[in-house]
Amino acid sequence: MGAVAVPWPVALAYLVAAALFVASLGGLSAQATARRGNVYGMVGMGIAVLATLPLVGNLPVAIGAMVVGGAIGAFLAARVEMTSMPELVAGMHSFVGLAAVLVGLAGYYVHPHGTLDALRVIHLIETFLGVLIGAVTFTGSIVAFGKLRELIGSKPLLLPGRHALNLAGVIALVGLAAWFVVSQSALPLLLCAALAGLLGVHLVMAIGGADMPVVVSVLNSYSGWAAAATGFLLGNDLLITTGALVGSSGAILSYIMCKAMNRSIWSVVLGGFGSAPAAATEASEEAKRLAAKGVQSGTVDDVVDILRSARSIVVVPGYGMAVAQAQHAMRELTELLQKSGATVRYAIHPVAGRLPGHMNVLLAEANVPYNIVLEMDEINQDLSDTDAVFVMGANDIVNPGALDDPNSPIAGMPVLEVWKSRTVVVVKRSLSAGFAGIDNPLFYRDNTMMLFGDARKMAESVVAALKGGGGHHSSR
Repeated sequence: MGAVAVPWPVALAYLVAAALFVASLGGLSAQATARRGNVYGMVGMGIAVLATLPLVGNLPVAIGAMVVGGAIGAFLAARVEMTSMPELVAGMHSFVGLAAVLVGLAGYYVHPHGTLDALRVIHLIETFLGVLIGAVTFTGSIVAFGKLRELIGSKPLLLPGRHALNLAGVIALVGLAAWFVVSQSALPLLLCAALAGLLGVHLVMAIGGADMPVVVSVLNSYSGWAAAATGFLLGNDLLITTGALVGSSGAILSYIMCKAMNRSIWSVVLGGFGSAPAAATEASEEAKRLAAKGVQSGTVDDVVDILRSARSIVVVPGYGMAVAQAQHAMRELTELLQKSGATVRYAIHPVAGRLPGHMNVLLAEANVPYNIVLEMDEINQDLSDTDAVFVMGANDIVNPGALDDPNSPIAGMPVLEVWKSRTVVVVKRSLSAGFAGIDNPLFYRDNTMMLFGDARKMAESVVAALKGGGGHHSSR
């Protein structure tokens, strides 16, 4: 399955599609141009598909597959809510990985043996790498889907000697690659698929739930490299280019996110972070002391009083806001506060939600102005001069334990330092732990007020109270 010569019109169409894919990535780099970026990507993919159809041997089967796949995609797009988008993305990554495995196996069985010259060796290595990367992506994405869907516990699975197990797996895969090239037998290729699949499960299971957004980004990169490997097997230049774009952009995004979380990119790739609960430290003892004091639970009227007296307000959205679909109520609340003269901004943590950019998409969907939505690094230094921080369903990303407790599972992760503001209002259903499975000392601090309830209902109640003149009009 070497390179296939394509007619010049097809090659030209591929070039145009590749240019549109590059423009799509550029558009997706900012909220204001994201819609345009999506359009570029869709047009580019449409051109690529139409240009490829004349090269397909069995056109009716290809068109039938497109109709079925398109129908499934349209169904999912209409039914899946934004809160479930991270799971959908992980599921899509698994399909890319599975496709790479199947293409690699099919490519081998079409030409199982041949003269072992340089080109044959290169082809066999391409086949092996495609199956390897695809299998890791396939099973790793399934585990990520399970963790994001909470079908699998969010705590990391830390097997004894897990790094040694990973190293042994890599060494075994190298041995299988040599066996496959020398023997041209199907057995080492099938063993590669099985072992790489187990490795994918182990790598992702060893990572805690709070770090799953980074894992999804890494798996996105893997899916791109798997697509590129498939392109080499099929001799398709556009698939190679597209896969390389997805793989490299996913790797860059993963690096940026790891840097923002004070993690090593290698710890993600090797399944090396996430830790078992550690012994109590001075910081965790302080958290227990705060918890013993109890929490300050407020009412909607109390929150209205705080917001009315605040001139600078920062909203921190989290997964709770996404689940409750509270973004539209928050946009209305923002408009009311701005009309009263308050400065309102949104603070976005790099791993808020379950997917990179999850909160940005939700706020854009609710037409929250782009210019008041700021990243953590842009706004963290202003929190000490902020009158009120409104935390909507966020937990781990505002946990002071990340800075205070060196034995915390999220130790070292930069967080939004909301406790430095004058007053913090936290809207949550309960005091339950976040996705990382740890307690949050923020809830017990003297300047924190908890407003218990559904994020959307609480936001709508605050909006109604502001419109109706509710609150005690205190000077708090």
